[in-house]
Amino acid sequence: MWLFKILIIKPSKFTVYIEQDEDGMFIGSIPAVPSCHAEGKTQALMLKNLSEVLELCLRNVNKKEILKTKFIGIQNLELSNA
Repeated sequence: MWLFKILIIKPSKFTVYIEQDEDGMFIGSIPAVPSCHAEGKTQALMLKNLSEVLELCLRNVNKKEILKTKFIGIQNLELSNA
């Protein structure tokens, strides 16, 4: 008989970083979860796709560490000689 220990995350909120590329596609990523990226023709479709990717990504990460991650903010960084 096999015994599996599964850590279930209660409904959680994740910060999603959203961009739109030159073709109009929406690209979303969840910074707290490694390799968690998705795209879609609409923002709603991208979020649906990202939810599916997130479920897969959560199988391979330390869920306790992710829940400790807290979004602080986004800043612009200007380079004078770029």
